[in-house]
Amino acid sequence: MRKYELVCVIHPDLDEAAINATIEKVKDWINVAGGSIDKVDHWGRRKMAYQIRKQREGQYVLLNISLPPATTTELERNLRFHEPVMRHMLLLVN
Repeated sequence: MRKYELVCVIHPDLDEAAINATIEKVKDWINVAGGSIDKVDHWGRRKMAYQIRKQREGQYVLLNISLPPATTTELERNLRFHEPVMRHMLLLVN
């Protein structure tokens, strides 16, 4: 198991329930992959440096996770195709 930081930018027009549902879905993918969630930090709505899908703002969420290295590609594939997640970045933490 390695430690990762996952930052997701979620569509800003979603209500609180939809944002929480999206975060729970990401958590489920991590748990199914055999990982664990150490910490979830919801940064809230922030202005982005450039437009993504005609949006200037996004809901930022940081997840500190532990995950087997072989399952990261599947997690990133799921995030790429999940409509509410506009961008994501998975970083290995030493």
